[in-house]
Formats: sequence, C-alpha cells, structure tokens
Amino acid sequence: MRKLLFISLSLIFFSCSSSYEISEQSIANHLSTLASDAHEGRNTGTPGIEKSAVYIEKIFRENGLKPFYETYRDSFQVSPGLIGYNLIAYKEGIDENLKDDLIIIGAHYDHIGVQEEGEDKIANGANDNASGTVSVVELAKYFAKKKTKRSILFVLFSAEEMGLIGSKHLAKRMSAEKQNIYTLLNIEMVGVPLESQPYSAYLTGFDKSNMAERFNNFTRKNTFGYFEKAAEYQLFMRSDNYPFYQEMNIPAQTLCTFDFSNYPYYHHVDDEFELMDIQHMQSLISEIATGIEKMVNEPENSIQLNE
Repeated sequence: MRKLLFISLSLIFFSCSSSYEISEQSIANHLSTLASDAHEGRNTGTPGIEKSAVYIEKIFRENGLKPFYETYRDSFQVSPGLIGYNLIAYKEGIDENLKDDLIIIGAHYDHIGVQEEGEDKIANGANDNASGTVSVVELAKYFAKKKTKRSILFVLFSAEEMGLIGSKHLAKRMSAEKQNIYTLLNIEMVGVPLESQPYSAYLTGFDKSNMAERFNNFTRKNTFGYFEKAAEYQLFMRSDNYPFYQEMNIPAQTLCTFDFSNYPYYHHVDDEFELMDIQHMQSLISEIATGIEKMVNEPENSIQLNE
C-alpha cells in the first residue's frame, strides 16, 4: 500500500513539475534582455539582432523544441548583401488525423535599431515588439512539454519594420511547399494594457473570421474585441498576419493592446523595458495560452474565414 501511494505521489509530482507556469519573473528576464542596449535595437542584419536570434534559439533548444526546417533559421534576402532570418520552432502534435493542421503563433522580433540623432540613439523597442517576442517565447515554453493534438509553429519574424519582408518570404515558401496551415495568431505590442475597454486585447481584421468569437469561447472571457480605429489605420494589413492571409487564404490575425493613445513611445528611443506592465503581460499571455490550448485540442477546425 505504501509503495502504491509513493508511486501515485511521484506521478503527481512529476506532472506538476513538468508543467510550465508563465511567471512575471520569466517575462521580465526575457524582456529586459531583448530590449537592452546590448541588442542595439534589433535592426535586421545587425549584430544586435544576431544576439537576439542566438538568445531565442537557446531557449528553443533548452525546452526541447525542434527546428521546423534544417535549423531554426529561415533565411531570406532583404536586399543585395543583407540577409534576414525568421526563427521557427516546431512542437509536433500527437493526433494522427490532426497533427498536420499547423497552427502558427508568431511575432516580429526586429525593431528599428540605432538612430542617427539624439543623446540616446538606441531604439530598444520594448513594446514594439520585444513584448510580442517574449509572449511567443513564453508560449513556446508553456507548450513544449504538453501533449497537443495539432502541431504548433512558434515563429519570430524578421524585417517586419522594413515592410513585412520576413513574413512575406515565409508565407510564399509555405504556400509553395503546400504546408497545411490551419490558422495564424500574431502578437504585436502587448506591453501596456488597453484603457477602459471590456476586452483584454483587440484583434485586427475582426470581421475577417470567427477567430475572436471562438477564442472567447475557449477562454470563457472577453479576450478579443473590436477596435474601431483598426480599419482607419489599416492594421490588418500592417503586420505579419497579412501575407499569410493573402498567400494561403487562412484565418490570420494579430492581437494587440496598443491603441495609439495608451503609449506615447511608438518608434521612439524611450520605448524601454522599465515602462512595460509585466503584471498585465503575465495575465494576458496566460489567458492566450488557455485559448490556444483549447484551439490545438478541439476535435474539429472551428476557426474559419467569414464569407
């Protein structure tokens, strides 16, 4: 009886210890690193973004996530002599009928780098988009040891600031390879909370699909809502979701908590780690994790484009 009880307690302990908890400390550690001066504003093709890429790849390896291609890096030419890298980690699903339905969780990890004028020349891009990058990293760590029916790709895009070059390249590549992408959820600028809104984040291209409705059903919360200025600012077409929608005709949308009034340092050298709301980020990433977990394990692909 004692031996059986010991085995049962051991299994409980193993189950708990193998489950990753998204914490404020982990978020702060990753965010302060990626948005530090040492990463030089993460401009595509610079030593700064190379430091970021090496840092992210190390996290993928430490958590047992495999590269989707030969390595984590999906390279592309930005311009003559300038090469960029998307980073892609792969979490394979376990359901033989569903694991080929790939779900992409993405964010761009590049920013605008070092500026020519001013006393502080390094645009560290804490909100834009180290916050989204850290969200993807934390979600990758969260799902690394979990069994999911569908497979997940954790993608960090480069050269977004140069015109979505990295995501355009990857969307075309995957379309040519006939990869079966079920849906894409992109994360952009989530370092500060929305003010006076009944939802946690807004979803660009809100009416393009039923993603918001289904996700809110998964989380049993008002996670995603409609931002009335999204169409005015053409936000659906301005982030890395759009090339996948164009190329593959799939539900591909971006979640965001920046509404152009709640944070004054968009593309500014004062976009710093110290201004990020880590408690808000922990709450939002955890809420997103709950929704994704339901999404990757539901029996049918319920997220669809609207007609």
